[in-house]
Order: sequence, then structure tokens, then C-alpha cells
Amino acid sequence: MTSQAFVIVGAGLAGAKAAEALRGGGFDGQLTVIGEEGHLPYERPPLSKDYLVGKAERDSVFVHDQAWYRQQEIGLRLGRQAAAIDRAARQVLLDDGASLPYDKLLIATGSSPRRLANASGVHYLRTIDDSDRLREILATGSHLTVIGGGWIGLEVTAAARQAGLQVTVLENLELPLLRVLGREMAQVFADLHRSQGVSLRLGVRIEGISSSGGTATGVRLGDGTRIEADAVVAGIGAMPRISLAADAGLEVTDGIVTTAALRTSDPDIFAAGDVASAYHPLLGRHIRVEHWANALKQPSVAAAAMLGQDVRYEDLPYFYTDQYDLGMEYLGDVRDGYDQVVVRGDVEGREFIAFWLKDGRVLAGMNVNVWGVTDSIKNLIRSGHLVTAEALADASTPLDDLAAG
Repeated sequence: MTSQAFVIVGAGLAGAKAAEALRGGGFDGQLTVIGEEGHLPYERPPLSKDYLVGKAERDSVFVHDQAWYRQQEIGLRLGRQAAAIDRAARQVLLDDGASLPYDKLLIATGSSPRRLANASGVHYLRTIDDSDRLREILATGSHLTVIGGGWIGLEVTAAARQAGLQVTVLENLELPLLRVLGREMAQVFADLHRSQGVSLRLGVRIEGISSSGGTATGVRLGDGTRIEADAVVAGIGAMPRISLAADAGLEVTDGIVTTAALRTSDPDIFAAGDVASAYHPLLGRHIRVEHWANALKQPSVAAAAMLGQDVRYEDLPYFYTDQYDLGMEYLGDVRDGYDQVVVRGDVEGREFIAFWLKDGRVLAGMNVNVWGVTDSIKNLIRSGHLVTAEALADASTPLDDLAAG
């Protein structure tokens, strides 16, 4: 394979893990990773968790150090943007006019935070530089306003409260995380943050942002209320970065459409991580997941497929969060709807497992401060077995027994 050249567009976790998997899989040809940021590839979860609150050193977020890339003979084009893909010439064109030939190409461009319209001085959290700016705010500020009650918004909120700041969270839905978890479990997180002194303003509409000297200093709500703050953070979701693929004529919808092997509509181009809308064999449809587990695990499948192996990405969607004293893992997917939530354990004590069911089958499970059960939950979901609410709620009934039928 020494005559071949592989290119990876995107120098995040997915890009770094793909490069690692390619070298580990025996690819010894030319391998180049292109990244817009000047930093080495790093992981994003610490940016709203341990790194943000000062529990993790800066070096700990990087996937590999500079020496590793040299040892693996992986070319890094950092601080450079892939401007276009010329599929006919099989080249990636860079913003500095350079071009890189490829035999196989992986797109791992990730996602970008949604921006508030006509709002200046608002902070977002996507990059390590964003996290550095928020760290300074947590060290010097007294009142933070967070727009959006999703994962990023709530993790920043928890970090700010633990740093001693007053925090107001503004969410246009009735509960934070309502679309992700449904009413039953969304209420758990609403109660958690209120118990920590957070002012949750739910069902509100943002009218505008007040700013001074290029810094947002407050928010105006639709009912005329003004909320003053030292800083404003927006966590209102993210958009997959699909323009490079779309301009190249690849099939795109919510993300770059791929097979279960993460191959796009061009057989020599692959996609992984936040940007990939991959066909999931178990779910029977395409799904795009903006969480760390996909960026960590999809690249090994994409790399194997690039090397000509017959592979499929079949992992269930997974995400986790740590907020105050609540640690949680979630497996599965309920986007097609559910008809029942069953709880095993103590909700008020925040030590339980929740199960989402449809027609008597478990679609998803969430373990809160209960550890070592994710494999059992995964097996139960994959089994597709009919289970009763009584058995699920009964802690004396092993989950593995339910998965076995």
C-alpha cells in the first residue's frame, strides 16, 4: 500500500483515531490529517467538564503528542482549511492553494455550534480556546446567563455553580433536555439544577442580547424581563459541517449519508463522527449522533473499510454527563417515540436506572450513579425481548436474565 495516499479532513478526536487505526491496520502509505485549528487533535468532553473546572491539565485533552505523529509518519496540516474536494482529480484543495492527492478520503469535519442571530459578545463552547475563555469567566465573574438547557448548557451551568457563580438558565421548552430524555427524566435534571441554586427560566423567548464593549451583559426576554449577567453563554445545539461534502456532490441530509461501513455515495470517500449520518443495522435507519463515543469508535470501522475490509458500525448510541454529584450514562435511541418509562431504584436519591419502552421492548436505558451495568443494558436493548414493567423495576431480577429471555 506504499503507493497510496490517504487524507483525513478534520483534526478532532475522530480524525486522530482514524489515523491511529489506519497505521495500526497496516497502512504504510502517505497519510495526512488536515485541521483548521492550530492545536493538535484533542477530545471535547473535558472542555465542558474537568478541563473547564480546572481538574484536568491542558495536555491531558490531546489525543497524542507531537512526537507520536512524527513516529507514525502522519502529516499534520494544522491551521489549514479544506476548501474543496475535486472528486474527478481525486484531490483535496486547501485554502492556501495547495492540493493533496488521495486514493481514499475520510471526512471528519464534526459540527459547529448554532449561533444566535444578531447577537454580539455571546460565548459558545466548541473549541479549547472557547473553554479557556470560559475558565477565565468562571474565575472572575459573579453571574452567568446560559441560553439553552441542553447538555452543553447544563454542564457549563454546573461548572459555574461549582465555581460560585450565580447562574440563570433560559430554555424555550417546558423542561431542559425535554427532546432528548422526555418529560419523566428531563424533570430529574430540572430538579437537580434547582437544588443547586440555579434559576431555571423555562418556556421563555429571547428578544435580544444586551452588550457593552463587545461583551454580552444580559438578555431581554419576550415578556420584557431583563436579565443582567457578567457573561452570556449560548448552548443551543450544533450543525453538522456538511458544506465540503455537499459542494463535492456527495449525498447529504442532516449529515453526510453513509452506509453502515461509513462509506459515502462516493466509494472512495468515507465519513465519521458528528458529521456522519450512518445507516444503523439494528435501528434499520440512518442516524447521526453528536457525542464522544461516535468520534471515538466510528474511525476504526471507517479505517478498516478504507483498507478494504467488510465491516459495519453497529454500536448503540451512547452518551454520558457529569453534573454536580450526578453521573449518568445513556444507551439507545428513542427518536421514533416511546410509550413508557420504567425506573429501577431511587429517583429522589439520584441512584437509579431508567428504561424507555415501546410495545414492551426496551429502546434505551440510562444509569444514574449506578455503575457497571451498561453491558447488561446494551444486551437487553439488542435482544428485542418483551419485558414487563414489573420485572424491569424489580432490582432483584438480574438484567442479564431479562436479556436472555
